[in-house]
Amino acid sequence: MTAFGFAALLSIGMPVAFVLLASTFIFMFSTGNFRVLDAMPQIIFSGLEIFDLLAIPLFILLGEIMNAGGITRRLIGAAQLMLGRLPNSLAYVSLTANLMLASIMGSATAQIAIMSRVMVPQMEKDGYSRSFSAALVAGAGMLGPVIPPSMIFIIFGVVAQASIADMFIGGILPGTFLFVLLVVYISIKNKIRIAPETAEVAEREGLRKSLFGAAAGMSIPVIIVCGISFGIVTPTESAALATGVAIFLGFCLYRDLKISDLSDILGRTASNSALVLFLIATAKVFGWVLTYNQVPQAMAEVLQSLTSSAPVFLLLVFAFAILVGAFLDGIAALIILVPILLPIATGVYGIDPIHFGVVVCMTLTIGLLTPPVGTGLYIASAVANVPFPKLVREIIPFVLITMLVVIATILFPALVM
Repeated sequence: MTAFGFAALLSIGMPVAFVLLASTFIFMFSTGNFRVLDAMPQIIFSGLEIFDLLAIPLFILLGEIMNAGGITRRLIGAAQLMLGRLPNSLAYVSLTANLMLASIMGSATAQIAIMSRVMVPQMEKDGYSRSFSAALVAGAGMLGPVIPPSMIFIIFGVVAQASIADMFIGGILPGTFLFVLLVVYISIKNKIRIAPETAEVAEREGLRKSLFGAAAGMSIPVIIVCGISFGIVTPTESAALATGVAIFLGFCLYRDLKISDLSDILGRTASNSALVLFLIATAKVFGWVLTYNQVPQAMAEVLQSLTSSAPVFLLLVFAFAILVGAFLDGIAALIILVPILLPIATGVYGIDPIHFGVVVCMTLTIGLLTPPVGTGLYIASAVANVPFPKLVREIIPFVLITMLVVIATILFPALVM
């Protein structure tokens, strides 16, 4: 009854958080077990009373301040300055700028929205098709959830009670590998593309003036990664420190950030943070229902009957997560699946939780580029004004490249560990 209600509510488009909450009530009324109602306040409170969750609003605030404070624009300018003299450079500029933003924002959807608005028109002027330009921006958005800091890594760490710092560090090599493969793909596309280089020297000279400002902006990911890697700060503290640096740069160095901007910035941060935290709270309650019904144990028995190999188990999880990610938002899917699959991975197959977390998080983010949900595709299509079917055709190589990186991560745990 609970499973049927969950599927039915999800199919009519109800927000996932309310689906989880409604499914919990369906379970209570169908079984007559109202103990979960008594335990619900404690479950919700204990699920949100976690210091590491504070990193979520802080990283969201960091991204908002970067955009309003001119840091994003200067990072894109720095990428143009470094790569502008390469033939057919704008595709490399777009990819490198995405890498820079990924090392700060940690959100693929925000990254895709920004870069679709900024880079797609420029690439079209340089002779690239608008559909390929939008696909490149959407595909490069996969770097956001892998390169630290990563919102989905933070949520996995909270849900799985795993080290967020280790998750951040574990994403560096897979993210770098993904970036290299995307560079290779772009170079192949550039060889079969014949178009004149349209970037002007005068524009490049103008961009040089912003080099110092961009270098100051790049201090933010250095603070985050080095601070966590050397044990100087926790992920939450690094988010607070990086946000302070971004505020200083926006107000004092760049002077693009105004006091009047703060109310809108804080409002968007509060609303976006509330959405994520409410989803985590309702998922905690639904997770109690799953545990009470021994769903993880039943699934463990099924998987053990299929394979006793850890890599094969991860490949099965990969295929299952691809399917789930096509229909559910990545964060929602993560919160639902981790309590079920993680105990099986660690207890039955002896898989390290960090390795498991990086694989699952990367796999679920592929759902941003796959219909029918494909949030990243819809954002790129709408912002870049590209017909959705054309964008889907162009995105296929980027999806396959990301899948290849995930499979390599499964087969070679050293990429994470």
